[in-house]
Amino acid sequence: MSDKIAVLGAGSWGTALAMQAARNGCPTLLWGHNPAHMETLKQDRENHRYLPNLLFSENLAITDDLADIAAFSDLILVSVPSHAFKDTLLKLKPLVSSNVKIAWATKGFNKENGGLLHEIVADIFGENTPAALISGPSFAREVAADLPTAISIASTQPEFATQLAHIMHSKRFRTYTNNDLIGVEVGGAVKNVMAIAAGIADGLGFGANTRAALITRGLNEIIRLGVVMGGKQDTFMGLAGLGDLLLTCTDNQSRNRRFGLALGQGKTSAEATQEIGQEIEGVSAAKQTYLLAQRFGIDMPITEQTYKVLYEGLTPLEAVQNLLAREQKAES
Repeated sequence: MSDKIAVLGAGSWGTALAMQAARNGCPTLLWGHNPAHMETLKQDRENHRYLPNLLFSENLAITDDLADIAAFSDLILVSVPSHAFKDTLLKLKPLVSSNVKIAWATKGFNKENGGLLHEIVADIFGENTPAALISGPSFAREVAADLPTAISIASTQPEFATQLAHIMHSKRFRTYTNNDLIGVEVGGAVKNVMAIAAGIADGLGFGANTRAALITRGLNEIIRLGVVMGGKQDTFMGLAGLGDLLLTCTDNQSRNRRFGLALGQGKTSAEATQEIGQEIEGVSAAKQTYLLAQRFGIDMPITEQTYKVLYEGLTPLEAVQNLLAREQKAES
Protein backbone atom coordinates (compact mmCIF):
# COMPACT_ATOMS: atom_id res chain seq x y z
CA MET A 1 0.00 0.00 0.00
CA SER A 2 1.60 3.30 -1.10
CA ASP A 3 -0.49 5.64 1.07
CA LYS A 4 0.90 6.91 4.35
CA ILE A 5 -1.29 8.26 7.13
CA ALA A 6 -0.50 10.35 10.19
CA VAL A 7 -2.86 10.12 13.17
CA LEU A 8 -3.10 12.94 15.72
CA GLY A 9 -4.24 11.89 19.19
CA ALA A 10 -2.87 8.95 21.18
CA GLY A 11 -5.94 8.28 23.29
CA SER A 12 -7.88 5.05 22.88
CA TRP A 13 -9.63 5.94 19.60
CA GLY A 14 -6.69 7.54 17.83
CA THR A 15 -4.46 4.65 18.80
CA ALA A 16 -7.01 2.08 17.63
CA LEU A 17 -7.41 3.75 14.23
CA ALA A 18 -3.63 3.99 13.84
CA MET A 19 -3.38 0.28 14.70
CA GLN A 20 -6.03 -0.55 12.10
CA ALA A 21 -4.29 1.39 9.32
CA ALA A 22 -0.91 -0.11 10.19
CA ARG A 23 -2.34 -3.62 10.44
CA ASN A 24 -3.71 -3.08 6.94
CA GLY A 25 -0.19 -2.54 5.61
CA CYS A 26 -0.30 1.28 5.59
CA PRO A 27 2.78 3.06 7.00
CA THR A 28 1.34 4.97 9.95
CA LEU A 29 2.67 7.64 12.31
CA LEU A 30 0.86 8.26 15.63
CA TRP A 31 1.33 11.63 17.36
CA GLY A 32 0.48 12.57 20.94
CA HIS A 33 1.09 15.81 22.83
CA ASN A 34 2.60 14.19 25.96
CA PRO A 35 6.28 13.31 25.38
CA ALA A 36 6.44 10.91 28.34
CA HIS A 37 3.35 9.04 27.18
CA MET A 38 4.64 8.76 23.61
CA GLU A 39 8.03 7.52 24.79
CA THR A 40 6.22 4.80 26.76
CA LEU A 41 4.26 3.81 23.65
CA LYS A 42 7.48 3.70 21.67
CA GLN A 43 9.21 1.47 24.22
CA ASP A 44 6.28 -0.82 25.07
CA ARG A 45 4.85 -1.06 21.52
CA GLU A 46 1.38 -0.84 23.05
CA ASN A 47 -0.84 1.83 24.61
CA HIS A 48 -0.85 0.33 28.08
CA ARG A 49 -2.88 3.19 29.55
CA TYR A 50 -5.84 2.96 27.18
CA LEU A 51 -5.52 -0.33 25.26
CA PRO A 52 -3.42 -2.71 27.35
CA ASN A 53 -2.16 -6.03 25.98
CA LEU A 54 -2.76 -5.09 22.33
CA LEU A 55 0.58 -4.82 20.52
CA PHE A 56 1.43 -2.44 17.67
CA SER A 57 2.45 -3.75 14.24
CA GLU A 58 5.82 -2.87 12.73
CA ASN A 59 4.15 -0.33 10.40
CA LEU A 60 3.18 1.92 13.32
CA ALA A 61 5.69 4.62 14.33
CA ILE A 62 5.39 7.02 17.29
CA THR A 63 6.21 10.72 17.71
CA ASP A 64 5.49 13.72 19.94
CA ASP A 65 6.68 16.25 17.33
CA LEU A 66 4.06 17.79 15.03
CA ALA A 67 6.78 18.60 12.49
CA ASP A 68 7.27 14.85 12.00
CA ILE A 69 3.61 14.55 11.03
CA ALA A 70 3.90 17.06 8.20
CA ALA A 71 7.05 15.42 6.86
CA PHE A 72 5.53 11.95 7.02
CA SER A 73 2.25 12.36 5.11
CA ASP A 74 -0.17 14.81 3.52
CA LEU A 75 -3.06 12.62 4.75
CA ILE A 76 -3.76 13.44 8.38
CA LEU A 77 -6.41 11.86 10.61
CA VAL A 78 -7.26 13.90 13.71
CA SER A 79 -8.56 12.09 16.79
CA VAL A 80 -8.21 14.58 19.63
CA PRO A 81 -11.05 15.65 21.99
CA SER A 82 -13.42 18.18 20.47
CA HIS A 83 -12.29 20.96 22.82
CA ALA A 84 -8.73 20.58 21.47
CA PHE A 85 -9.69 20.16 17.81
CA LYS A 86 -9.30 23.77 16.65
CA ASP A 87 -6.11 24.44 18.62
CA THR A 88 -4.49 21.29 17.25
CA LEU A 89 -5.29 22.26 13.66
CA LEU A 90 -4.00 25.80 14.19
CA LYS A 91 -0.67 24.37 15.39
CA LEU A 92 -0.58 22.00 12.42
CA LYS A 93 -1.42 24.57 9.73
CA PRO A 94 2.00 26.28 9.36
CA LEU A 95 3.74 22.91 9.13
CA VAL A 96 1.84 21.25 6.29
CA SER A 97 1.79 21.66 2.52
CA SER A 98 -1.04 23.07 0.44
CA ASN A 99 -1.83 19.49 -0.64
CA VAL A 100 -2.84 18.38 2.85
CA LYS A 101 -5.92 16.20 3.31
CA ILE A 102 -7.67 16.36 6.68
CA ALA A 103 -9.80 13.58 8.12
CA TRP A 104 -11.06 13.37 11.69
CA ALA A 105 -12.63 10.90 14.07
CA THR A 106 -13.46 13.53 16.70
CA LYS A 107 -17.12 13.76 17.70
CA GLY A 108 -18.54 17.01 19.00
CA PHE A 109 -19.24 20.64 18.21
CA ASN A 110 -17.08 23.75 18.01
CA LYS A 111 -16.80 24.78 21.68
CA GLU A 112 -16.83 28.46 20.71
CA ASN A 113 -20.06 28.71 18.72
CA GLY A 114 -21.72 25.30 18.44
CA GLY A 115 -20.65 24.98 14.81
CA LEU A 116 -19.61 21.75 13.12
CA LEU A 117 -16.04 20.57 12.93
CA HIS A 118 -15.86 20.59 9.13
CA GLU A 119 -16.38 24.36 9.34
CA ILE A 120 -13.25 24.64 11.48
CA VAL A 121 -11.28 22.63 8.91
CA ALA A 122 -12.52 24.88 6.08
CA ASP A 123 -11.74 28.07 8.02
CA ILE A 124 -8.17 27.02 8.79
CA PHE A 125 -7.14 25.10 5.66
CA GLY A 126 -9.52 26.48 3.03
CA GLU A 127 -12.84 25.45 1.53
CA ASN A 128 -11.22 23.26 -1.13
CA THR A 129 -9.14 21.16 1.26
CA PRO A 130 -10.20 17.49 1.05
CA ALA A 131 -12.05 16.74 4.30
CA ALA A 132 -13.59 13.54 5.65
CA LEU A 133 -15.05 12.19 8.88
CA ILE A 134 -14.86 8.67 10.31
CA SER A 135 -17.84 7.77 12.52
CA GLY A 136 -20.17 4.93 13.41
CA PRO A 137 -20.63 2.23 16.06
CA SER A 138 -17.08 1.42 17.09
CA PHE A 139 -15.46 1.01 20.48
CA ALA A 140 -11.72 1.56 20.38
CA ARG A 141 -10.70 -1.62 22.15
CA GLU A 142 -12.71 -3.83 19.78
CA VAL A 143 -11.17 -2.12 16.74
CA ALA A 144 -7.68 -2.47 18.24
CA ALA A 145 -8.37 -6.13 18.93
CA ASP A 146 -9.44 -6.64 15.28
CA LEU A 147 -13.01 -7.60 16.15
CA PRO A 148 -15.57 -7.17 13.32
CA THR A 149 -16.65 -3.53 12.97
CA ALA A 150 -18.44 -1.37 10.40
CA ILE A 151 -18.00 2.40 10.15
CA SER A 152 -19.01 5.29 7.93
CA ILE A 153 -16.64 7.64 6.11
CA ALA A 154 -18.34 10.88 5.12
CA SER A 155 -16.93 13.41 2.68
CA THR A 156 -18.16 15.77 0.01
CA GLN A 157 -15.12 14.66 -2.06
CA PRO A 158 -15.81 11.03 -3.08
CA GLU A 159 -12.20 10.42 -4.13
CA PHE A 160 -10.91 11.25 -0.66
CA ALA A 161 -13.56 9.10 1.03
CA THR A 162 -12.54 6.21 -1.22
CA GLN A 163 -8.84 6.74 -0.46
CA LEU A 164 -9.47 6.72 3.28
CA ALA A 165 -11.72 3.67 2.96
CA HIS A 166 -8.95 1.88 1.06
CA ILE A 167 -6.53 2.55 3.91
CA MET A 168 -8.92 1.36 6.63
CA HIS A 169 -11.06 -1.34 5.02
CA SER A 170 -10.32 -4.99 5.78
CA LYS A 171 -12.14 -8.29 6.21
CA ARG A 172 -12.89 -7.31 9.83
CA PHE A 173 -13.24 -3.55 9.41
CA ARG A 174 -15.88 -2.62 6.87
CA THR A 175 -16.01 0.94 5.58
CA TYR A 176 -19.05 2.53 3.98
CA THR A 177 -18.76 5.92 2.27
CA ASN A 178 -21.37 8.65 1.98
CA ASN A 179 -21.49 12.37 1.21
CA ASP A 180 -23.56 13.61 4.15
CA LEU A 181 -20.85 15.22 6.25
CA ILE A 182 -23.33 17.28 8.28
CA GLY A 183 -25.61 14.38 9.14
CA VAL A 184 -22.72 12.19 10.26
CA GLU A 185 -21.27 15.01 12.38
CA VAL A 186 -24.57 15.75 14.14
CA GLY A 187 -25.27 12.07 14.77
CA GLY A 188 -21.82 11.51 16.24
CA ALA A 189 -22.04 14.50 18.58
CA VAL A 190 -25.60 14.24 19.89
CA LYS A 191 -25.57 10.48 20.50
CA ASN A 192 -23.19 11.14 23.40
CA VAL A 193 -25.87 13.30 25.05
CA MET A 194 -28.39 10.48 24.68
CA ALA A 195 -25.90 8.00 26.12
CA ILE A 196 -25.63 10.09 29.28
CA ALA A 197 -29.44 10.15 29.50
CA ALA A 198 -29.67 6.38 29.02
CA GLY A 199 -26.99 5.86 31.66
CA ILE A 200 -28.86 8.09 34.11
CA ALA A 201 -32.05 6.07 33.62
CA ASP A 202 -30.23 2.79 34.20
CA GLY A 203 -28.40 4.26 37.18
CA LEU A 204 -31.76 5.14 38.70
CA GLY A 205 -32.75 1.48 38.37
CA PHE A 206 -35.24 1.83 35.53
CA GLY A 207 -35.53 -1.06 33.10
CA ALA A 208 -35.17 -2.03 29.48
CA ASN A 209 -38.49 -0.38 28.59
CA THR A 210 -37.17 3.01 29.69
CA ARG A 211 -33.89 2.54 27.86
CA ALA A 212 -35.65 1.59 24.62
CA ALA A 213 -37.95 4.60 24.87
CA LEU A 214 -35.01 6.95 25.48
CA ILE A 215 -33.07 5.59 22.53
CA THR A 216 -36.07 5.84 20.20
CA ARG A 217 -37.10 9.32 21.25
CA GLY A 218 -33.45 10.34 21.38
CA LEU A 219 -33.06 9.34 17.75
CA ASN A 220 -36.06 11.49 16.96
CA GLU A 221 -34.32 14.48 18.58
CA ILE A 222 -31.12 13.82 16.63
CA ILE A 223 -33.05 13.69 13.37
CA ARG A 224 -34.89 16.93 14.11
CA LEU A 225 -31.68 18.81 14.77
CA GLY A 226 -29.68 17.12 12.02
CA VAL A 227 -32.20 17.83 9.28
CA VAL A 228 -32.62 21.49 10.17
CA MET A 229 -28.82 21.87 10.15
CA GLY A 230 -28.63 20.38 6.65
CA GLY A 231 -28.21 16.63 7.20
CA LYS A 232 -30.11 13.94 5.31
CA GLN A 233 -32.76 11.99 7.21
CA ASP A 234 -31.59 8.64 5.80
CA THR A 235 -28.16 9.16 7.37
CA PHE A 236 -29.65 8.95 10.86
CA MET A 237 -31.03 5.47 10.17
CA GLY A 238 -27.54 4.20 9.27
CA LEU A 239 -24.27 3.40 11.01
CA ALA A 240 -23.45 6.99 12.00
CA GLY A 241 -26.96 7.59 13.38
CA LEU A 242 -28.95 4.70 14.81
CA GLY A 243 -25.94 2.36 14.85
CA ASP A 244 -23.74 4.66 16.90
CA LEU A 245 -26.65 5.62 19.17
CA LEU A 246 -27.47 2.00 19.99
CA LEU A 247 -23.86 1.17 20.73
CA THR A 248 -23.14 4.06 23.05
CA CYS A 249 -26.46 3.87 24.92
CA THR A 250 -26.38 0.14 25.67
CA ASP A 251 -22.81 -0.97 26.41
CA ASN A 252 -20.65 -0.01 29.37
CA GLN A 253 -17.59 0.46 27.19
CA SER A 254 -19.22 3.83 26.48
CA ARG A 255 -17.68 6.51 28.71
CA ASN A 256 -20.77 8.70 28.30
CA ARG A 257 -23.11 5.91 29.37
CA ARG A 258 -20.90 5.10 32.40
CA PHE A 259 -20.89 8.79 33.29
CA GLY A 260 -24.70 8.82 33.23
CA LEU A 261 -24.83 5.63 35.29
CA ALA A 262 -22.71 7.27 37.97
CA LEU A 263 -24.96 10.35 38.03
CA GLY A 264 -28.05 8.16 38.33
CA GLN A 265 -26.43 6.35 41.26
CA GLY A 266 -25.97 9.63 43.11
CA LYS A 267 -22.40 10.62 42.26
CA THR A 268 -21.44 14.15 41.26
CA SER A 269 -20.16 15.06 37.81
CA ALA A 270 -16.68 15.56 39.23
CA GLU A 271 -16.73 12.16 40.96
CA ALA A 272 -17.99 10.43 37.80
CA THR A 273 -15.36 12.10 35.61
CA GLN A 274 -12.55 11.20 38.01
CA GLU A 275 -13.77 7.61 38.20
CA ILE A 276 -13.76 7.21 34.40
CA GLY A 277 -10.48 9.05 33.89
CA GLN A 278 -11.07 10.01 30.26
CA GLU A 279 -12.78 12.75 28.26
CA ILE A 280 -16.61 12.71 28.53
CA GLU A 281 -17.57 14.34 25.22
CA GLY A 282 -21.28 14.28 26.01
CA VAL A 283 -20.93 16.88 28.77
CA SER A 284 -19.88 19.70 26.43
CA ALA A 285 -22.10 18.30 23.65
CA ALA A 286 -25.14 18.58 25.93
CA LYS A 287 -24.58 22.31 26.34
CA GLN A 288 -23.97 22.92 22.64
CA THR A 289 -26.92 20.74 21.59
CA TYR A 290 -29.24 22.51 24.01
CA LEU A 291 -28.14 25.92 22.68
CA LEU A 292 -28.61 24.76 19.08
CA ALA A 293 -32.13 23.53 19.90
CA GLN A 294 -32.89 26.98 21.36
CA ARG A 295 -31.42 28.71 18.30
CA PHE A 296 -33.43 26.66 15.82
CA GLY A 297 -36.60 26.45 17.93
CA ILE A 298 -36.54 22.64 18.07
CA ASP A 299 -38.21 20.59 20.79
CA MET A 300 -35.51 18.35 22.30
CA PRO A 301 -36.80 17.37 25.77
CA ILE A 302 -34.22 14.64 26.53
CA THR A 303 -31.42 17.01 25.61
CA GLU A 304 -32.99 19.77 27.70
CA GLN A 305 -33.33 17.64 30.83
CA THR A 306 -29.80 16.24 30.46
CA TYR A 307 -28.47 19.79 30.11
CA LYS A 308 -30.30 20.85 33.27
CA VAL A 309 -28.85 17.94 35.23
CA LEU A 310 -25.33 18.82 34.08
CA TYR A 311 -25.48 22.61 34.25
CA GLU A 312 -28.43 23.73 36.40
CA GLY A 313 -28.36 21.36 39.36
CA LEU A 314 -31.50 19.39 38.47
CA THR A 315 -31.45 15.95 40.05
CA PRO A 316 -31.56 12.91 37.74
CA LEU A 317 -34.87 11.78 39.25
CA GLU A 318 -36.43 15.21 38.72
CA ALA A 319 -35.26 15.14 35.09
CA VAL A 320 -36.97 11.80 34.45
CA GLN A 321 -40.14 12.98 36.21
CA ASN A 322 -40.16 16.08 34.00
CA LEU A 323 -39.98 13.89 30.89
CA LEU A 324 -42.78 11.63 32.11
CA ALA A 325 -44.98 14.63 32.98
CA ARG A 326 -44.92 16.00 29.44
CA GLU A 327 -48.26 16.42 27.74
CA GLN A 328 -49.56 13.41 25.77
CA LYS A 329 -49.26 13.81 22.02
CA ALA A 330 -49.14 11.91 18.75
CA GLU A 331 -45.87 10.08 18.05
CA SER A 332 -45.24 11.68 14.66
